[in-house]
Amino acid sequence: MNEESPCPDNVNLGDQARTHQTIQEAVLGLWDVVNNLSSIQPPKSDRYRVTIFGSARLKPDTPLYNGIKNLASELTKMKCDIITGGGPGLMQAANEGSVSADPEDETRSVGIRVHLDYEQTTNPFVEKVYHHRTFFSRLHHFVLVSDAFVIVPGGIGTTLETLMIWQLLQVRQLQDKPLIAIGEMWSELVAWAEKNMIDIESPMASPKDMKILHCVDSCDEAIALLKKAHESWNSD
Repeated sequence: MNEESPCPDNVNLGDQARTHQTIQEAVLGLWDVVNNLSSIQPPKSDRYRVTIFGSARLKPDTPLYNGIKNLASELTKMKCDIITGGGPGLMQAANEGSVSADPEDETRSVGIRVHLDYEQTTNPFVEKVYHHRTFFSRLHHFVLVSDAFVIVPGGIGTTLETLMIWQLLQVRQLQDKPLIAIGEMWSELVAWAEKNMIDIESPMASPKDMKILHCVDSCDEAIALLKKAHESWNSD
């Protein structure tokens, strides 16, 4: 009896090239699904949601920690939800400020975490936590749920978050969502970008792109900008 020929759709695991091609096609197909789902925008939330990005390394009871804690408290008094990466440092400061200013539990202190071998603990002031295994999905989560972004001093991770939101605003995949940066390090970043991207023979960016990141020197200036944005959001 002759053996039947194998189904042409079957892939022999010994055929490495075909196996790799099949896996690649499946992954690309999954990305299409993700892209389609990502096009569905969530409805307007009941409360204005402010994400605060900042360093995980700052210790409690330092001037900067207390300043960010107070910033989050003032925003919470405006009935804003506070969203952070959910970890220690200035993320904890923001979540702590949110909880301390909300004794009636009318707002939410949220943490959007990512799996890191060296940083596993969610800070104790997070009331609602989400867990991600990749930075990609985590950053996209911030984009979906935030109405405004505040950047405070931080390291490489904070810079990554800043640049991603900056680019999304530049290409108008995000609109009408303030990006406010507090501290000299961010105004120096904009100055570097202007020097190396604008003030050259063949510019690589537009001068208006440099206006997307609103750099301020103090938390009070950031609060003033957010009050205006919050009022505009409420009037929509």
